Amino acid sequence: QQNGYGNIVIIGHRNGQQTAYAHLSRIDVKEGQAVSQGQSIGAVGATGWATGPHLHFEFRINGEYHDPTTIAQQDGGQPISAAARSAFERVAKATRTELAAAFSVVQASAERRCCGAFLLGDLTSMAAELFIGLMSGTSLDGVDGVVADFGEGAIAVRAHASAPFPAALREELLALNRPEGTDELHRAALAGNGLARAYADVVGRLLATAGQDAAPIVAIGAHGQTVRHRPGEFDGTGYTLQLNNPALLAELTGIDVVADFRTRDLAAGGQGAPLVPAFHAALFGRADETVVVLNLGGIANLSVLPPAAQVESRAVLGFDCGPANALMDHWCQQHRGMPFDAGGTWAASGQVHPGLLARLLAEPYFARPAPKSTGRDLFHPEWLAAALAQEAPLAPQDVQATLAELTAESAARAVREAAGEARTLIVCGGGALNAHLMARLAALLPGLAVLSSEARGLPPQQVEATAFAWLARRTVRREPGNLASVTGARGARVLGAVYPA
Repeated sequence: QQNGYGNIVIIGHRNGQQTAYAHLSRIDVKEGQAVSQGQSIGAVGATGWATGPHLHFEFRINGEYHDPTTIAQQDGGQPISAAARSAFERVAKATRTELAAAFSVVQASAERRCCGAFLLGDLTSMAAELFIGLMSGTSLDGVDGVVADFGEGAIAVRAHASAPFPAALREELLALNRPEGTDELHRAALAGNGLARAYADVVGRLLATAGQDAAPIVAIGAHGQTVRHRPGEFDGTGYTLQLNNPALLAELTGIDVVADFRTRDLAAGGQGAPLVPAFHAALFGRADETVVVLNLGGIANLSVLPPAAQVESRAVLGFDCGPANALMDHWCQQHRGMPFDAGGTWAASGQVHPGLLARLLAEPYFARPAPKSTGRDLFHPEWLAAALAQEAPLAPQDVQATLAELTAESAARAVREAAGEARTLIVCGGGALNAHLMARLAALLPGLAVLSSEARGLPPQQVEATAFAWLARRTVRREPGNLASVTGARGARVLGAVYPA
């Protein structure tokens, strides 16, 4: 697999010539194998950044791309004989009819199912369509941003940039996650200003990396920083609060901003989260298999993507399945003075404590049915401290090992219960870089291939930012961004508010 190409076969020919066959659903040959004309090398599919099953073909000479038709003409190909011409025309006509019918079905399906079709653009348009996505998640490790191009019927990330939060801003955002404190409204407003400036800095880095000015960017999708998430509580509607100042971000960048994505779903009776399963289906869904996507940010969330052939009878599912980096990062910072456990090496040096693990897994949230979502409102340091207080003193590395196992075990249970038939688990978010955590997931789910999202074309720390570029695009086009099957909302809704530059 190679980035957006998905499953690809490259055949070497004479004189430095190569042909490439991409987006395959199956590969029938092995590296180094000799092949001959007429031999099957694979099957057409939709892997990588493809909107539907098709073959992507390339002709290369010494690594450079060339028009295959020009090469064929230069190569002195044999013309079709007069005797074979009529048979050829019959086959060609039938093939053109099939292609036209398939294209009309795709168009009709997109019009009928809107959000459910997950087409990534107008298949007849090849012009660039640039959006920026910005994400600062529950892990509070900083801002990730992408420039995403939706102009060729697929998603292409043109640039990626990230930046840590200034220390004072990170501490204030952490403090505002806790219900105690004074003058919260004042402090939250100033933190929103600080976040907008941090976002604007990443936008500047993105444009510089892409060699792009602001004018062609349609809009920025800016998630904001969640400091409270209490859907359905108190008055039947509840609330979710993402600090941000999108008006300031529009002023600083000169680009329209789409923000406040979650409240519209909440107003329709939904959880307001997770919102990424619709994007996961567009990017990672497959025609013939159930795929599970696990995002390991501060909180872990799961997307269950049924085969495209069953999408009319089986809905995409998604929910928050438990804590991920938030608690592990907190413990690592407290005991080692480091913001995270790089590669999970510290956790791997400890021993899982069965009693503490059982106590943590007894949290009622894990047994709640979906739709459900959570955050630092539940899985916070005090929640961990309460459980530790009921155990004998433990070595810090053993607590870290147990927290990693909590993340792996709660996620594995969710996968087994929601998608027992799945054979592929795609992991994204910062947790995908934790080798120990990935190994534990693989051990707990022996029947699944546990892959980083990079194996499917998008690096783990770019997935959520790209999702909010995708959501911003849907808002601009007045297309729904939520899935009622995921959030429990009363139906599909156009999400977000637009702040013109």
